Amino acid sequence: MTLEHELDRTAFERDGFTIIPGFYDYERQVEPIRQGVRWIVETLCRKHGVDAPVETVEEAMGPGYLALAAANRSWGGEVYDAVKQIPGFMSLVSDPRNAEVFRALRPDAVPGLAAGGYGIRIDSPGEEKFRAAWHQEFPAQLRSPDGMVFWSPLIPITADLGPVELAVGSHKEGIVPVRRDDGGVGKSGAYALRLDREEERLARYEHAAPLTNPGDLIVMDFLTLHQSGFNRGSMPRWSMQFRYFNFNDPTGVRLSWKGSFAAGQSFETLLPELVAD
Repeated sequence: MTLEHELDRTAFERDGFTIIPGFYDYERQVEPIRQGVRWIVETLCRKHGVDAPVETVEEAMGPGYLALAAANRSWGGEVYDAVKQIPGFMSLVSDPRNAEVFRALRPDAVPGLAAGGYGIRIDSPGEEKFRAAWHQEFPAQLRSPDGMVFWSPLIPITADLGPVELAVGSHKEGIVPVRRDDGGVGKSGAYALRLDREEERLARYEHAAPLTNPGDLIVMDFLTLHQSGFNRGSMPRWSMQFRYFNFNDPTGVRLSWKGSFAAGQSFETLLPELVAD
């Protein structure tokens, strides 16, 4: 069976996302990333003199990381910056099958991989400042409105950890204007974007919050409204995100496929019509 037959393109076009269970090989592709995370947390705990359990992956990604970030929040930022450079993660991001998925869902597309549009999120319990509120991917990423987010967890996602929440079918609304709002907690960049008439828009759609395991893949349209869930658990939620876009999209061509915040510029400069009054 070909990848195109395994994917439900009709459901993706209807809902704005699809889930592919076990898409990545756990032992070959996911576990090396988890082990890389463990080594980085252990090394930074030793560097900064933080006494925390780091012998296993679960310890390092749970109490080990939390102890490091509690001692100094910027040390948690060092973990965030380092883990995206793990070779196994970069191999997964550029896996040729990702582009195959894109082409299967967009048959006429010419896939591109968004530079700077990849990373590993670490969402600590109760931490609101870095939680991504309801948004579309396009204003924060640009490149092309015809794009897709690839989202895959590094730990089993339970309801209390706050799975990604999606507004089913919301991509059909098109590009939604946004405004800046720091949420009262000093959010900045892409974290400070809020949808125009947010509550009114979200009330139109059924919401989905799929529970996933390492190796599973959620692919969502760049225009699907979604947010990071609220982590009410006892450990951080670790997940991988990266973005592919269509080089062949007319708006992308007009923008010369430029990026937004991660590329050091804001969408207001390139597409001022996206700013809500």
